[in-house]
Amino acid sequence: MEKAEKGLYEKRTQSDYSMSFKLQVIQEIEHMELSITGAKRKYGIQGRSTVLNWLRKYGKFD
Repeated sequence: MEKAEKGLYEKRTQSDYSMSFKLQVIQEIEHMELSITGAKRKYGIQGRSTVLNWLRKYGKFD
């Protein structure tokens, strides 16, 4: 049986997210379509700091 079938949780790292995915999430936040918390829920991102780091690195800060 695989971990997913057993119901075990497998932790993801930032490197698991593609650059296009990160930019999509940032764009939705910057265009006020989603909040950071909303983006976490919609896309299943674990930590708030993950999204904040993406915003700092790749965001426009308009």
